[in-house]
Amino acid sequence: MRRITVLVVYMLALALCAGSAMAATAPPPADTLKVDYFSNANTAGAPDGTARLDNPGTAAGNIWAAIYVFDPNQELTECCECLLTPDGLRTLSVNSDLTSNPLTGVTLSTGLIKFVSTSGTNAAKLYPTPALRAWVTHIQNSNFAVTETGSVDATLSSAEVTRLDSQCSAVQLDGSGHGICTCGTGD
Repeated sequence: MRRITVLVVYMLALALCAGSAMAATAPPPADTLKVDYFSNANTAGAPDGTARLDNPGTAAGNIWAAIYVFDPNQELTECCECLLTPDGLRTLSVNSDLTSNPLTGVTLSTGLIKFVSTSGTNAAKLYPTPALRAWVTHIQNSNFAVTETGSVDATLSSAEVTRLDSQCSAVQLDGSGHGICTCGTGD
């Protein structure tokens, strides 16, 4: 009987440890990553695109939008973090705030933007917290028609958090001031 009791205790401890390990490596909560694109940025005759960010107050306090701008070759060109107070609205210019200070010195006309909702104040160290809402205007084709859509929700994996943290940290450490986007107006 004692042997069975020891075996049961051992199995329970093992299950508890496995559960703790799974919790420690679990992906960040849903509703933390928004993905969008921009096109015809910094193009003569084209209007400027905008990104609008909101904290709907679901996180019970301030959050930050960690912003990552990628070129068509999937390379990070700019990153920053912007404060979002509950029910506040922040508006960023694609031309002036998100693409005007590229790490490589190459001004983008197309690319990808990732917005991560975080409780931390540093885009190089994420603390994913669900709350962020985002909309981006898109400058379409050669006629420069303007459309606006809500940014797409995506799953934020632990691996992606690590990748974004390390890439933005490298930009902030080695970019000599380049590669840091700005937060526009609002909030």
